[in-house]
Amino acid sequence: MNIRRARVKDAAAIATITNAIIRDTLVTFTTNERCAESIVADIKARGPGFLVAEHEGEVVGFATYGPFRSGPGYTQCREHSIQLAPGGRGSGLGRLLMAKLQKAAQTEGVHVLIAAISAANPAAVAFHAALGFAEVGHMPEVGFKWGHRLDLVLMQKILLPE
Repeated sequence: MNIRRARVKDAAAIATITNAIIRDTLVTFTTNERCAESIVADIKARGPGFLVAEHEGEVVGFATYGPFRSGPGYTQCREHSIQLAPGGRGSGLGRLLMAKLQKAAQTEGVHVLIAAISAANPAAVAFHAALGFAEVGHMPEVGFKWGHRLDLVLMQKILLPE
């Protein structure tokens, strides 16, 4: 398993992973699939804050972070996302990606990482809790997808200085 910075050429593989999650699950509230071009823009904009996991030369997961909210008061806070292809789940890959992502965030001066998790994904809540994220909010019925009203769980981790 290799964790590295995302490259433009990874965009199609990342789109394949994320679009399956958009189409087939309640993990994300969006129903709009991503095109490779929009992912290329994210890779370029996020730089070291966009990582991929490779297994035998194939991208099997990614983790990234971006702005939590606009405004200068939030410059040391980022919201992250982590998604794995089905074959990468349960293998420790998520923990590896998050460890490297947290390190990249610390290097960039990020103090707090936020996870906004669908309550329909209790495994993600447990995963983040195991990584030291604390639940700081539960927002009932703020999401709507496929006829389901969905709760949002907010979790955060304060990153300690290196």
